Amino acid sequence: MEENDRKLVELVADMEEDGALALAKEMLDGGADPLRVLALCREAMDIVGKRFEQGEYFLPELILAGEVLDQIGVMTKPLLQESPDKPAKKLGRVLIGTVHGDLHDIGKNIVTFMLDINGFEVKDIGIDVPVATFVEEIKAFKPQVVALSGFLTLAFDSMRETIEAIEAAGLRDGMKIQIGGGQIDDTIRAYTGADGFGLNAVDAVNFCQQHLQAA
Repeated sequence: MEENDRKLVELVADMEEDGALALAKEMLDGGADPLRVLALCREAMDIVGKRFEQGEYFLPELILAGEVLDQIGVMTKPLLQESPDKPAKKLGRVLIGTVHGDLHDIGKNIVTFMLDINGFEVKDIGIDVPVATFVEEIKAFKPQVVALSGFLTLAFDSMRETIEAIEAAGLRDGMKIQIGGGQIDDTIRAYTGADGFGLNAVDAVNFCQQHLQAA
């Protein structure tokens, strides 16, 4: 890892807001890959999440870290949208939200950015989303893919509960459900009942593309 990469991770993880934003801008202005900058932010959030779960950080720190990364996300989005390969036609609809009990949104926001610039119509329904709201939004929006985000381990039960409710409402047929967030793996995917999981935004885009190509 280069010095600036490591420094950005440390600044975000240590809640050094001004320094983190200044360094991110410097890196992007200097030609750094915006996807790389977002990946470093995700790495920093992994550290923040661990500190939160160990009792070193509390909810205000979690929210502050998310706000810092939101601002960095705003910096990167125009650069991502400059891609000449951006499709003109929408490929399909994706509904995304952070499950109830979890206030984390940086991963969700990055995935939303990436799906948008790759040609998907994305509806982001926010954080701490109740099970019933997911069901209502699926009925109204009729997405081909539903993406459930959760950063904390407590989100795993919320994901499972949400997926069970979607199935009980008879909405699962012809639709794929993907989960993503901190500490997600195939064991968690099986536990929640999801069709797939993503470790990063590129995984999320690939999953949506593959599902729609197969449909």
